[in-house]
Amino acid sequence: MLNDFLSHLFPRVVLRRNLAFSYTFCLGGLAFGAFLLLLLSGMLLLFYYQAAPDKAYASILFLESSVWGGGYLRSLHRLCSHTLLVLLMLHTLRVVLTGAYQKPRHLNWVIGCLLMLLCVFEAYTGYLLPMDQLALWATQTGMELLAIFPCGPLLRGILVPDGIGQSMSLLRFYALHIMLVPLSVMGLSFLHFYRIRKNKGVLPYL
Repeated sequence: MLNDFLSHLFPRVVLRRNLAFSYTFCLGGLAFGAFLLLLLSGMLLLFYYQAAPDKAYASILFLESSVWGGGYLRSLHRLCSHTLLVLLMLHTLRVVLTGAYQKPRHLNWVIGCLLMLLCVFEAYTGYLLPMDQLALWATQTGMELLAIFPCGPLLRGILVPDGIGQSMSLLRFYALHIMLVPLSVMGLSFLHFYRIRKNKGVLPYL
């Protein structure tokens, strides 16, 4: 799987016709590039962010006002997040319009849908971390919407056991945002690219 993943990103041979601007638009590759930028900028943000209700917002203010390039770094992280979601939506739309979700690629379609849902959840968990009023109210709205779904109250209790923005809920959102969800996205990306290489005989653009 690792070899296929690396071969997909760094092929030894590329046909001239595959370099032409085609209907795929390389949206999947661009989305993965945005994800890598998110990882890089997020790791740099970790040096200054403090995951505590009384320190989170102050650490963001310090980053933007006292750290050289801090405001640019945070803006880059936010812009990459928006770009990733837009590229994933466009990539999904392209797959639907070209019928690339059909057999024998239906398994990869499911993996891709899971990737998109995970990326949306990743963006949601990161929204609370600045701990400003917008973050608190947006998270509150999301949790209220979650509560109306089956098993929603159970999931809400897991995510925010002590209320929106309290120490335990902030810590859980932080752990999900910097570790659990990114690792899941990376693992599914490996599997997604592996399936693309495995089905290369039926993909017209490989």
